[in-house]
Amino acid sequence: MFSSSLLKRVAAVVAALHFMLVAQIPMAQAAMIGTPEVIAEQQQQVDRQQLLTMLDDQDVQKKLESMGVDRTQVEKRINSLTPAELAQFNQQLDQAPAGAGVVGIIVLFLVIFIITDMLCATNIFNFVNCINR
Repeated sequence: MFSSSLLKRVAAVVAALHFMLVAQIPMAQAAMIGTPEVIAEQQQQVDRQQLLTMLDDQDVQKKLESMGVDRTQVEKRINSLTPAELAQFNQQLDQAPAGAGVVGIIVLFLVIFIITDMLCATNIFNFVNCINR
């Protein structure tokens, strides 16, 4: 039925196609994820959520409105914080006295605004110069 030379050609073509397909598939990298990494990631999410829930406080909203800052801007900046900045801000809030909660939150947001202005991400305060230019 089929000649052996035809079968050899078909086999060669199939082998070449198989090799080309295997060569294009990237190899998967599997590694163990340690408990500290998982905990750190979860802590970042908790820290970020704590800051975002502070925006629900009426006093904080009034103060931000009086400063002319939109809540969505603050949320975007909180979501763009690095894990180190996030941990530092939450640590400062934890150390603040209980009665100074609102003042601490306002100061925290001001620091966030100043940092983002310095990094050229925003331009809210005219007195803050961009360090990347």
